[in-house]
Amino acid sequence: MGLTKWAYSLSEAMLAEPLPRRWAHSLGVAERARSLGPILGCDAELLEAAAVLHDVGYSPSIAVTGFHPLDGARFLREQEGADERVVRLVAHHSCALLEAEERGLRDDLETEFEMERPGLVDALIVADMTTTPDGEYTTSAARINEIVQRYGADTIVGRFIQRAAPEIYAAVERVESRIAAVEAGIQPM
Repeated sequence: MGLTKWAYSLSEAMLAEPLPRRWAHSLGVAERARSLGPILGCDAELLEAAAVLHDVGYSPSIAVTGFHPLDGARFLREQEGADERVVRLVAHHSCALLEAEERGLRDDLETEFEMERPGLVDALIVADMTTTPDGEYTTSAARINEIVQRYGADTIVGRFIQRAAPEIYAAVERVESRIAAVEAGIQPM
């Protein structure tokens, strides 16, 4: 079974029934990741697999710490023997270190999981932070505002996403620059 086929199957098994909205979001993030393929070269399939799996840690059957990037990455590594690069992307998706810090889990996340290459990290940030909870395209600003409204500005998630906003916007700019370069005929790095 190919990497993406395996990733979709696993994500569906973990999220579709218990968390259908999270599953819809994951499908939308994967679709957005697939659209970034022209700037990813040989890593396009890897990013799509990580995108569809990025929120697997929300699954009630594997949630241990309550911090979904860490729970998901540990599950993928320990129970599924997943590709290490997919595991790292799931662990660090969408500025997870900042939320880990809010939760007192930064050392755990940093020690257990290396960061993946910056271009892939940026692409996953963009795929996640431009997809609504229902799997539709949105802007990064609208997505950040939606998260703050849903969780509350003074919650762990609300504080984290507000701290992460500048890096999210910077990732969007970097990815958009890479897309423009490819469209202009300049090869991606």
